[in-house]
Amino acid sequence: MSNKTFYMTDIEKIEVGEAPMPQMGPDDVTIKVQSVGVCGSDLHYYRKGSIGDFVVEYPFILGHEAAGVVTAAGENVKKIKVGDRVCMEPGVPCMKCEECLSGHYNLCKDVKFWATPPYDGVLSEYISHPAAFTFPIPDNMSFTEGALVEPLAIGLHACNTGGVKLGQTVAIVGAGCIGLVTLLAAKAYGATQIIVGDVIDKRLAKAEELGATVVNTKNEDFAARVLELTGGRGADVAIDCAGFSATVDACLTCAKPAGMVIIVGLGADRVDGFNTSIMSTKELTVKSIFRYRNLYPTAINAIADGRINVGAIVSHRFSFDDTIEAFATCTRDIQNVVKGVIEY
Repeated sequence: MSNKTFYMTDIEKIEVGEAPMPQMGPDDVTIKVQSVGVCGSDLHYYRKGSIGDFVVEYPFILGHEAAGVVTAAGENVKKIKVGDRVCMEPGVPCMKCEECLSGHYNLCKDVKFWATPPYDGVLSEYISHPAAFTFPIPDNMSFTEGALVEPLAIGLHACNTGGVKLGQTVAIVGAGCIGLVTLLAAKAYGATQIIVGDVIDKRLAKAEELGATVVNTKNEDFAARVLELTGGRGADVAIDCAGFSATVDACLTCAKPAGMVIIVGLGADRVDGFNTSIMSTKELTVKSIFRYRNLYPTAINAIADGRINVGAIVSHRFSFDDTIEAFATCTRDIQNVVKGVIEY
């Protein structure tokens, strides 16, 4: 049986080929992939060949937001069967280290995470994965919605960490995929005023469509606008989904006294000029998040119930055969691509 696969072979170069059929252990399932989201980290590897200390060795397979159909199950697998529609949590932790055993498996130093060197991603026809990190999705969820459970889990983790609750004001800097799923999560948790800033009109239009008040930060000072919209009070929770010095500063500035600032984005390797004076005089709590943990069931249920319309963020759909074009378009047409998805 063939296993068509797309390999990254150089900077901004992807070629089609074949991979061996995946090897399945007794606790694994084999999945015929049906949908893969094009993530910002995939595009970063595609453009730069590295993220921080994670350096691509070619050939390399991208893609980690995925859903599909189970075609085989290992002898120890009891809760998933052939034919099940599933989405897959892409990181498999060791479950032996202190971080895993204390419940923070997202911080495992030995995690095997799809499309994070040295581990290949899932832009293939078939992959295998541990059943413990494979989750059935109901028939009323599309495979693309299943693939987008992964970024939604990040938005849920950001809002959980920030303690977002009913009636609050949430300010979000960055309206890419992660900013938008964080907006959706904040709405689901009950935030009644959500203010989103970005420099790209298409993303801002999508954020406004999803219920946010938007600020074009090319033309306006985000923190000043948040303070104006809140009568000088500031945001209960400010979430940075961009990750630059200026965006962190904007979140510190627009958060209310005794408010919460959550750092999600990793736009820059270092943030300079961290305004400790504002943080101190307003007694802010500043936290960061890394990926997510134990949130796939929550995300699946929220989508299936209709509480979160994650499919609304998709702007571009590509066929599996057009994967090369998908990456080229998502890289070069950043002004128009909000979220790209490859559908098999």
